[in-house]
Amino acid sequence: MGLHIPPSLKHKKFFYLWLGQLISITGTQMQIWALFWHINQLNDNPIALGGIGVARILPVIIFSLIGGALADSMDRRKVMFVTQSFAALLALTLGLLTQFGHVTIWHIYFITALQAIAVAFDGPSRQALIPNLLPKKDLPNAFSMTFTSFQVGSVLGPALSGIVIALAGQAAVYYFNSFSFIAVLAALFLIGNVPQSIAEKSAGVSMESIREGVKFILDKPIIFSTMMLDFVATFFASASTLMPIIATSVLKVGVVEYGYLSAAPAVGAVLAALTISQIKELRRQGPLFLGAVIVFGIATVIFGATKIFIIAWLAIATTGAADGVSTIIRNTIRQLQTPDHIRGRMTSINQIFFQGGPQLGEIEAGTVAQFFGAPFAVISGGIGCVLGTLFIIWKWPHLMKYNGDEPMLAGATAD
Repeated sequence: MGLHIPPSLKHKKFFYLWLGQLISITGTQMQIWALFWHINQLNDNPIALGGIGVARILPVIIFSLIGGALADSMDRRKVMFVTQSFAALLALTLGLLTQFGHVTIWHIYFITALQAIAVAFDGPSRQALIPNLLPKKDLPNAFSMTFTSFQVGSVLGPALSGIVIALAGQAAVYYFNSFSFIAVLAALFLIGNVPQSIAEKSAGVSMESIREGVKFILDKPIIFSTMMLDFVATFFASASTLMPIIATSVLKVGVVEYGYLSAAPAVGAVLAALTISQIKELRRQGPLFLGAVIVFGIATVIFGATKIFIIAWLAIATTGAADGVSTIIRNTIRQLQTPDHIRGRMTSINQIFFQGGPQLGEIEAGTVAQFFGAPFAVISGGIGCVLGTLFIIWKWPHLMKYNGDEPMLAGATAD
């Protein structure tokens, strides 16, 4: 049986957004990995890398719930126009500061925090917009392809980042990222107006509308438990933060190999996502989801324990494949079980878990590495991921029984 065009890409509006995101994500991923390298060059203390996590997570915690309420009460497409433009200007500013030799580690932290504010408002609108672009029957495939575009960008971004830094310098990466946002802005223009269900009850950005979103999550164990697992796994297994130290001090490689190593998780994730996109119906999703997270933790331990580059690359690629499987399944569960009028708020709460785990994990990893070394931080994190998953299984055993064909909530998907 040959490969077929994923059904979600046959819908013009979704295809525009998907392609625009693919280009923009490549630039964003170039900048993310360049920032780790840049910070390590400015300050070689591991805890300095953990500081980038603080700069990212605080704005997400503070502004995400507001961003979710905004996504449910305003035109999501217009919100994205503003956030994408703001993010482009910030990347351009970082490039100029770097090129003219005025950048400090505090500039990087501050601009990263401002970019995180843009993400806090952009994420809920962007994710909640997707179900408005295509029929509900193609929604699971759309989640798979959205994840694929993110991971393809994550393959290209880190690999290009190392090469561009080596050939054109640090500032060139930030300029590329700034221009890459034009792709999403063009996609939003081509999409045109998109009908959406504006929240009628507690409409607008208010404490009442935010409380309504929080109550919805707490009343849905199947959604809340996946968010908790997401947080636990990414908090402990944050190997990516310490990648520059592992690359230079443990594996003894340079910036180009660092780029290849950084791209490895995305290579594994793309392969997993493409495989899932070819499966007509994915069943026994609960056991598959939980098993993938356990594999993620075990592969992290192997990555932290080895001193051989190829083994490290394969291990970190395996974490990407496992994360790809778990991400697609949990996103499908959440979006299909959430009505459109509250989808932005659900996404904003999930964003706190999704962003909070890795960013707080960066702080934890940097701190542990400062006192006990980078390999110990990575290995202990992988073990913590496995133990945390076992706790989630004990606390919410219904996850093991989830098959994927359970009834959907009325109004949960696009018509």
